Amino acid sequence: EEVPSNLFIDTVVSHGTQTARAVISRNHTHFVFLEKNGERLYEEEGWNNADAEEDKAEEVQLDMKTVYEFATESPIKEISFILKARDMNKKAAELALAHDYGHSLGAMIKNRGARYFGDTTVAHMISYTSAACDARMGGAAIAVMSNSGSGNQGITATMPVVAYAEDCDASDEQLIRALTLSHLTSIYIKQNLGRLSALCGCVVASTGASSGITWLMGGKYEEVCAAIKNMIANLAGMLCDGAKPACSLKISSGVSTAMMSALLAMNEHCVTKLEGIVSDDIDETIRNLTAIGKESMMETDKQVLRIMICK
Repeated sequence: EEVPSNLFIDTVVSHGTQTARAVISRNHTHFVFLEKNGERLYEEEGWNNADAEEDKAEEVQLDMKTVYEFATESPIKEISFILKARDMNKKAAELALAHDYGHSLGAMIKNRGARYFGDTTVAHMISYTSAACDARMGGAAIAVMSNSGSGNQGITATMPVVAYAEDCDASDEQLIRALTLSHLTSIYIKQNLGRLSALCGCVVASTGASSGITWLMGGKYEEVCAAIKNMIANLAGMLCDGAKPACSLKISSGVSTAMMSALLAMNEHCVTKLEGIVSDDIDETIRNLTAIGKESMMETDKQVLRIMICK
């Protein structure tokens, strides 16, 4: 059955003789229909029209140069609010490191896995980021800061940058700019991808994280673009099969690749236009990735859903 939007949830609940129905469409928090015991409480005109347009009002059209300049040149007071993302998501990570949530991947890497991962910056980045995901996906009663409507993407755009900044003794101002670059890069890519897709959102967010880490390493616009290209060359095609505890595994792959891509960029290594879907132009490269996620992977999305429903 054709539905009005790629993001469409129609739920009916009942208890005894009481029933209620709620419909969300186009946006994670956008209710278009509410009903209780057969009485219509709210209905948005045309909500069930398959030709309904996605919400695009007041959306600022971004490009990578604009994102970089905003993050690195804006007055620090105007963007310092981003530290709330650090504070919230770090609390979630610390909770999971001290308790048992989800698959406990973060705690496993930090504790039992120390023999293999070592006491390294990349191990700190992976453990803190996956731990915050463990808490969120494991049902911990704690809030996280989201990005583009996703808590896991918010965690992935935040915690690798925070962990790296702490290890290299970055100042608050440096962290603020790196987090802004990470989150805004993620928002820019997601803007082209759409609200939901079969492409894992943590690919998008870890690409943002790699740009922030590259900047903290001393990289400028050219190096940041190189890191993004390296990320796209590596993680393009990672599929989304829903929000669940195992997301921490995908997030960890994204975080380790973010560090690797940043290191390559800082050592003048960048995937070239002769390789795969990467183009010379950074914005075109991002559009290449999002075209695959938004258009080519649509059938993948349907197949994943069929598998999940029928197993």
